[in-house]
Amino acid sequence: MALEYPFITSVLPEAEGGGYLIEYPDLPGCMSDGETIQEAIENGREAVRCWIETARAHGDEIPAPGSSSGSSGRWVQRVPKSFHTRLAQRAEHEGVSLNALVISLLAEGLWDERTCSLLNERLNCDLRSHRQQR
Repeated sequence: MALEYPFITSVLPEAEGGGYLIEYPDLPGCMSDGETIQEAIENGREAVRCWIETARAHGDEIPAPGSSSGSSGRWVQRVPKSFHTRLAQRAEHEGVSLNALVISLLAEGLWDERTCSLLNERLNCDLRSHRQQR
């Protein structure tokens, strides 16, 4: 059974090589990076595996996922069916899960005000369209 540890992603400045950094608050010192969010997540999974393997080898305690915060890391949202369909189609096209796609879009958007503005406009447009169809 694979453990899913919550993580934090951030943009690495060009002076530090660019790309994205991924850190796992529950696992001190466990981090990785990648040129894209998806690559950072994939590399992060390997870093978690190695962190746990090393902790076991040294007899160290392995924290439970989510143990460093009071938050569960779970966030459930309801969206219009048309928006969900478009996200699912894009995830399939990119060969990733819907959750991985949404995490990537949110992470990229957090550092790009224009993207947030466009996403907000799109969501408002989708919501207005959904309401008009009722």
